[in-house]
Amino acid sequence: MPVSRQMRLLSHPPGTRPVPGEVALEKVEVPDPGPGEVLVRNLYMAVDPGLLLRMRPLDGLVPDFPVGEVMWGHALGEVESSRDPALRPGDVVLHRLAWREFAVAPASTFRKVDADAYPSVSHHLSSAVVAYVGLRQTRIDPGDTVVVSSAAGAVGSVAGQLARIGGAGRVIGSVGSAAKVAFAVETLGFDEAFDYHDGWPDLGGVDVYYDNVGGRQLEAAIDAMRPHGRILLNGGTEQQLTGETYGIRNMQMVIAKRLTLQGFTTDDHPDLLPAFDREFPALVAGGAVVLHETIIDGLENIIAATRAQLDGAYLGKVLLRF
Repeated sequence: MPVSRQMRLLSHPPGTRPVPGEVALEKVEVPDPGPGEVLVRNLYMAVDPGLLLRMRPLDGLVPDFPVGEVMWGHALGEVESSRDPALRPGDVVLHRLAWREFAVAPASTFRKVDADAYPSVSHHLSSAVVAYVGLRQTRIDPGDTVVVSSAAGAVGSVAGQLARIGGAGRVIGSVGSAAKVAFAVETLGFDEAFDYHDGWPDLGGVDVYYDNVGGRQLEAAIDAMRPHGRILLNGGTEQQLTGETYGIRNMQMVIAKRLTLQGFTTDDHPDLLPAFDREFPALVAGGAVVLHETIIDGLENIIAATRAQLDGAYLGKVLLRF
């Protein structure tokens, strides 16, 4: 019977800013799996901007973490023991029982993945599927100019690369520092990148904008769009970071330019997941797409890592290694 560290939410934080609630890092004995159950040792968990957001009560459209319970999230683990023929020891599985070193649950809770599909097994936790699904919500015409915000992050870094593969003529990244400008151009292959702290430059017209930020950058993008441009709305990290809403002041331009604004979530498009599983691993294995990762070690460092991520400290997908 292994001993597992896990993190439990004790109380919601005050206010609306993305600060952690009170948590407890505790040790518990993990029971042996019962009939139909498996014991999984977690290898990695995803560190995503929404982790701190979920620590406070939300409006029901996005589920929050219940007080008094171990928190949840995307994780990758290896089966240690099994009492279900669907999974065997050594199988690598994806699941949502993060924030703990070991998990026991029914076998149906876990999804077996091919440990050799990517150059690194941790790539199964990438946010690439969000970029993939998002770009399927619009069209990219040959030669289009595509701009991606948070272009050095887990979603944006992949969205720009997939836009290029999809036929974009010019891919531009909005990022938060000079180092990230260099990363987007030199490592990810963006044609251009700029630090949004300096304001949006004159881009000469934008056809598709992949928005991970909202707020002031969305407002700037509306000004930059060509008539009949398409905006994909994926995230709102500006509001998450400040805890304050920002009123878009140029919404009249959406009408004047006949723009299309499309919000989406991956949960609405399970039909696209088989195509993603077929197509995307080959792009990474062949070098057409770079999946950059930042690895943080130790469950005790998860809160600090999540806060640093919101402050723009990392490149690519951030993962916690157990």
